[in-house]
Amino acid sequence: MICLSRLNKIQGSGMTVNQPIGIFDSGIGGLTVAAAIGRLLPQEQLIYFGDTAHVPYGDKSVELIGSYAERITEFLLHEQKCKAIVIACNTASAAAYSLLRDRYKGSVPVINVIDPMIEAVIADDDIKSVGIIATKTTIASGTYQEKFSRRKPQLLFHPLATPLLASMIEEGFYNDNISSAVLEEYLSYEPFKSIDGLVLACTHYPLIKKEINHFFNQKLLFDSAEVVASKLKKILEAESLISLERKNTNRFYVSDFTQSFEHSTKIFFGKQVNLELMNLWK
Repeated sequence: MICLSRLNKIQGSGMTVNQPIGIFDSGIGGLTVAAAIGRLLPQEQLIYFGDTAHVPYGDKSVELIGSYAERITEFLLHEQKCKAIVIACNTASAAAYSLLRDRYKGSVPVINVIDPMIEAVIADDDIKSVGIIATKTTIASGTYQEKFSRRKPQLLFHPLATPLLASMIEEGFYNDNISSAVLEEYLSYEPFKSIDGLVLACTHYPLIKKEINHFFNQKLLFDSAEVVASKLKKILEAESLISLERKNTNRFYVSDFTQSFEHSTKIFFGKQVNLELMNLWK
């Protein structure tokens, strides 16, 4: 419960509880995270930035991704006055989270999509063996593997790159024969037969959660969108930053605009949104 004396201004930060939550991704996948946050915290205003001019991040250097993330975060904090930042992208989380966390430590919460997933898995004592599905870039980075090894050495993990899934989802091929065939090929991976749970380590994958669940007979699925939304809520509660009522509508920015992207936003967010073009690199 939020103390009445702190409803209007957060001590030492100058932030108010009614300031928006900033969310960014290299493109549209992070809209699944934004949608989950919207469902869990409907009273919060969301400001989403999709860096569509530079997508995909996966083939770019850590330094370049870091520079993109810094500029977007500056926009969300200084121009949009956000009270928290969510990095809704696995690649950006791996490349830029430490940079942003250290830069804004003590002034604003910064949440990534990787650490909440790690925490959720290692906190469950029933999970002895876990599968990880993600893009090639995320699996090749070894981020999940390193964190699991360091934080819970006894946990068995089985990473698998599933490169077709993200593009398949973006093209609208899911819940159909095409997606079933692709999933059958990937999820028949021999080590997955003995897992207790599966980490959906890409923000696209919540859209095919029901299909994936069909292959695993109700084994526990760790959904990045839901896990990150839950983590954000806990942090906002701890910081007394929970809004009591929505003051403004959500806003969605992109650094480049295409009609295909506009169509896809409805798939990822669950409803039509109004996109605003914002080039931060003029």
